[in-house]
Amino acid sequence: MIGILVFLPLLGFLVAGIGNRAIGNLAARLVTTAALFVSAALAWAIFLAQLGGEGAYTVTLFEWFTSGGLSVAWALHVDMLVAVMLVVITSVSALVHLYSWGYMAEDPSQPRFFAYLSLFTFAMLMLVTADSLVQLFFGWEGVGLASYLLIGFWYQKPSAWNAAIKAFIVNRVGDFGFMLGMFALFLVFGTLDIGAILGGVADRKGATFAFLGSEVDALTTIAILLFIGAMGKSAQLGLHTWLPDAMEGPTPVSALIHAATMVTAGVFLVCRMSPLFEAAPPARDLVVWVGAATALFAATVATTQHDIKRVIAYSTCSQLGFMFFAAGVGAYGAAMFHLFTHAFFKALLFLGAGSVIHAMHHEQDMRHYGALWRKIPMTFAAMVVGTVAITGFFYTAGYYSKDGVLFAAFVRGTEPARVAFAVGLFASFLTSFYSWRLMFLTFFGAARWDAHHHHPHESPPSMLVPLALLAAGALFAGVVFHHGFIGEEGFWRGALVHDPDFYHRLHEVPALVHHAPTIAMALGFLIALRQYVLKPGAAADFVRTFPTLHRFLYRKWYFDELYDALLVRPAKRIGGLFWKGGDLGLIDRFGPDGLSGLVGEGAAAARRFQSGYLYVYAMVMLVGLAAATTWLVTRG
Repeated sequence: MIGILVFLPLLGFLVAGIGNRAIGNLAARLVTTAALFVSAALAWAIFLAQLGGEGAYTVTLFEWFTSGGLSVAWALHVDMLVAVMLVVITSVSALVHLYSWGYMAEDPSQPRFFAYLSLFTFAMLMLVTADSLVQLFFGWEGVGLASYLLIGFWYQKPSAWNAAIKAFIVNRVGDFGFMLGMFALFLVFGTLDIGAILGGVADRKGATFAFLGSEVDALTTIAILLFIGAMGKSAQLGLHTWLPDAMEGPTPVSALIHAATMVTAGVFLVCRMSPLFEAAPPARDLVVWVGAATALFAATVATTQHDIKRVIAYSTCSQLGFMFFAAGVGAYGAAMFHLFTHAFFKALLFLGAGSVIHAMHHEQDMRHYGALWRKIPMTFAAMVVGTVAITGFFYTAGYYSKDGVLFAAFVRGTEPARVAFAVGLFASFLTSFYSWRLMFLTFFGAARWDAHHHHPHESPPSMLVPLALLAAGALFAGVVFHHGFIGEEGFWRGALVHDPDFYHRLHEVPALVHHAPTIAMALGFLIALRQYVLKPGAAADFVRTFPTLHRFLYRKWYFDELYDALLVRPAKRIGGLFWKGGDLGLIDRFGPDGLSGLVGEGAAAARRFQSGYLYVYAMVMLVGLAAATTWLVTRG
């Protein structure tokens, strides 16, 4: 079953990719979408079997390679952690495929698009089912390749291929850390089999190595290196700059990347390697600090953006920060719970935004929206559900998962955890504010669109059905599954570190702490309501009063400008130096334009003597004979 689940998307990719326009749009859509729905059905079957008590198992497909002491098999591992990821990946991907039937209906390259979507899904499935870090890295790089292809799908647009290149390069920085971590793991454990590594952590605890004259803890170093890889994939502060630019791809791509696949890979890696991180407290603290900083940074930036997709993109970045600091405080179940619920409401928000963009003829600036709730009521209803879920309204999915993350930080009680709780609470307030700001600017107030050019219309059923299914998940996934994810017993059964006593205390926090997230949510809603509905000019007044703060947030804390000044421009100058000084000035000068050029000029001069006239050849012979005689005489 697991083999069919994983390889069906690959089959869809091959059929649509090789067949391309020869098989036509309809065949490509049918094959890829059907494959994903079958995979999703199998994923739910595996998930329910794990819930029913089926233990972890591994299916070995074949031996991959052996090199010295490293032997790697191609194997598919299934446990409760993997089952959760299988459900998230295949369910969201299947709905994105179906949604794309309507969204991409006018695109001439539909087979290529659906092939890329299926390749992306296959790579992510290989990542989460990997039994070894080598196989996991194969999937890790596979989603990187597929994201490059999807972000730059409209390659005729310079902004699209620039964004694709940016995503590719930034992720290579994180991947370098991941590779160093893999090398170190092999040196310390002698294997890259994940089960063997996690089983041997206790025996290697306290191991050190010499670096610059100091003894450094080996497990802490390895955990930090792996986390650097996770930072790149999951867009944490410092390696986050690629994620907002990824909005250049079609909206279904944004939903797939941000909700279910690539950006969750880093969170999955930290949770998968939870015994290693438990043995490396400094690395865990680093995860907390980075996660909290990312949650705050991205939430502040989202409050100022005008592009509807960019607001949701920065929201994703912020929510990933929540997941990481939950893992950093040891609440791996809470981190996975928020990953699980986030997949539903974030995919819902992205696809809902795509429905708005579709209705507004690809206009993405919210300043040109307004008064749309009557025009596209089904999309409006879906977006309301996504918004109440992400802000943590009572008994929605976010109410259980986000609050669980905050309570875990409070219960852990360490200094980084308490800071993460305070930062997370403020980020929750900002989440409510920017989410409702998006709703009010898009659906309420006066129409700010030109009626002569825009005729808002509801999306086709192929786009609305996925919205309805995701809305159900955003409403009910929390109440149905919260005991399994963050209950005292949980359903993890060794799939990740789970401390029953810690989760018991999670449900006994003080009343003020328990209600704090709800208060933050309500404050964010009320301020957004005042700024954008009750007093529509208040937001502009705030910008005029605090222009420097607004500019700082709108320009994303100037990270792009900083990287441009410190990295991009110097790299271009160095490249220009090698190009003009090395390639043109040295290689070409003494190569094609130098010695090779002299040979060409000599050949051109020699051709003048090849006239075909006998007297010319006789003259050349006489001159040569005279020159030889003169040389012999002078030498004699």
